[in-house]
Formats: sequence, structure tokens, C-alpha cells
Amino acid sequence: MKAKNFDKKFDDNKSDIIDNLDLSAVKRPNHDQKRINVDFPIWVIDSLDREANRIGVTRQSIIKLWLVERLEKKYASE
Repeated sequence: MKAKNFDKKFDDNKSDIIDNLDLSAVKRPNHDQKRINVDFPIWVIDSLDREANRIGVTRQSIIKLWLVERLEKKYASE
């Protein structure tokens, strides 16, 4: 499909354009992952586990969530 036709289909909003997209190669920018190791004192791990259990997520999820929240807060104020 030519870009002109695709744009018209999108602009007209008469039909779903998702079928015209190749989603097999879609990547979210800045979402590549890299594994790191971090050492924490036992009391920190225990606290992380308690909070993770309280809200029903894994330890890794709570760490990621809190780090992202902190970074967003820091960079939102700049």
C-alpha cells in the first residue's frame, strides 16, 4: 500500500489500519534490556520482599518500579 493511501485510510478513520502494519519488527525505543547484579543487605531484601508480597508482585518488579518512579521524578523536575 502506498503511503498516500495508508495516510488517507488513517485520516478517514473508517477502518482499522493495524492489519496493514508489519508488527513483527516493532521495537520500543529505549526499552532494550541489560542484566545487572546488585548486592543488598539482608534487611533491604527482607523489606523488598514484604512490600512486593503486600502488593502482589515479585521482588524484581518492585525494584524496577521504584527505580523507574525515582528516575521519572528526578527528570520530570529538570
